[in-house]
Amino acid sequence: MGAPDETTDTVLACGEVRTCLLPCLQPLDIRAAAHLLRLRPDERVRTSERPNLHALSPDLLTGVDCRLPTSNGAKTRAVGTVAARAALTEGRVLQTTASFRAPAAGPDQRQPWGHYLVRPGIVEPLGRLPAEAVARGILAGARHGELDPGLVADGLLTRILRHPLLDQKVPFTSRHTRLRWAALRAPEGEAPSLVRFVLADEDLRTVELRVPDTVRPSAVIGLCEDLALHDWLLTTLVRMLDGSRPGSPEGPPAVLALRPAVDHLLHLWMPGARVDPALASLWEVLEQHPGFSLQWRTLVQRIRDQLAVQAIPLLREALASR
Repeated sequence: MGAPDETTDTVLACGEVRTCLLPCLQPLDIRAAAHLLRLRPDERVRTSERPNLHALSPDLLTGVDCRLPTSNGAKTRAVGTVAARAALTEGRVLQTTASFRAPAAGPDQRQPWGHYLVRPGIVEPLGRLPAEAVARGILAGARHGELDPGLVADGLLTRILRHPLLDQKVPFTSRHTRLRWAALRAPEGEAPSLVRFVLADEDLRTVELRVPDTVRPSAVIGLCEDLALHDWLLTTLVRMLDGSRPGSPEGPPAVLALRPAVDHLLHLWMPGARVDPALASLWEVLEQHPGFSLQWRTLVQRIRDQLAVQAIPLLREALASR
C-alpha cells in the first residue's frame, strides 16, 4: 500500500495534526523512537539526526465511505482511504497526522474496494467535488457521520500513547494541540500562498493554503506538521510562563518551574528546517504575521531574565553561608 500516490491529479488536500508531549520521563533515542513508530512490519521507520533527531512512521490507511463536510450543506458522498502517520522529534514531541486528497470528480457509482486501495490516501467523490465548500467544511469541523481526519489522527495517537515502551511519566505538564488544514489548488502560474492562519480556540488552529499542482502532496503535509510542531512549542512555553508571573513562587520553586523549558523545549525551535524548499516562503509569511520567532525569542529572553533574577538571591545566600 505504501505512501499515498503523488501522481494522482487532485484539487484538494485536507488533514489534521495532533501534537503532544511524549509521556516518557526521558526522551527516546533514535532506536527507541523507531521501535515506537514501527506501525507496520512491511515498512521501515525513516529516521534522521540532522538538523535534529526525527523519526517518521510508515503510512497506515483507513477506508472511508461517508459524506464530506461542506460549508453550504451540499451532500457529497466520498469513498477511499485516509492516510495517517506519526512523527517524533528529539524523542520528546509526538505528532500524528491524518490526511486525504480528492480529485475534481469521481465515478458516478461506488467502485469495488480494489479500485480505492490502489489509490492510497485518495478519497473520490461520487460525481463532482465542491472543493471550496469541502475545504471550508473541513476547517469548520466535521459533524457526526462526516469524514473527519481528526478522528483518524486521534485514534493513531491513542494507539501510540499506549505503547509499553512509554513509562507514562512527563517532565512537565502540557496540553495537546490540533492543527486542521485544507489546501486548494492554486491558479496556474501562481506561487504557494497561506490564505489564513487562525487560532480557533486554546487548542485548535486552522490553516488554509493555496498550492500549485507542481508541489508534492507530501511537502504540504510536512509543512503543516512543522507548523503544528512550532505552534505547540510556542503555546506550551506561553503556558509555562503563566506560572511565573508576579505573585508566583520565588526562589528555588521558580527556578524548578522554568527549568523544563530549558531542558526540553528551547533547543527544538527550528522553523522551516524540514520544510520542502517549494513551500519555504510560507514560513516567511508566518514570521511576519503573527511573528512566530519574534514571540519565541521574547519568551526565551523572559525565561533567561527570570532565571537570572532568581539566581541572584540564591547566590547571595550561598556566599553568605561560607
